[in-house]
Amino acid sequence: MAIIFVKNLKWTDVKKQLTIPSRSLNLFPPLNDNHTVDFHVVDESGRVWSFRIYTRKRNKYPKPAITKGWRAFVCSKELSVGDKVTFYMEEEQAGVVTYRVQVEKEVKIFGAIIGYVPIH
Repeated sequence: MAIIFVKNLKWTDVKKQLTIPSRSLNLFPPLNDNHTVDFHVVDESGRVWSFRIYTRKRNKYPKPAITKGWRAFVCSKELSVGDKVTFYMEEEQAGVVTYRVQVEKEVKIFGAIIGYVPIH
């Protein structure tokens, strides 16, 4: 399983959409003519989520983001600013790619981050 990207969530990621690194865009399915692509992701519990990646149409910096389905995922997992998400891709022998996501909650003691705990 290869890591696509790891991100500590910011306010925009929790409240609106998940911005993703442009360099990882080529590891997701190819975009269509509308600069979007829908794809499925499996979480730690085996639940399948439908997400959409969107990029700007006319800009040399595409600023990719996961839009559709993301807020439902955030609410279901009760994610907060500072929590961590990791996206993976797993390619099977037949060339089929499965995308996976892992979520870790930030753990603080007296305001200091001491680590992360995986959630399901």
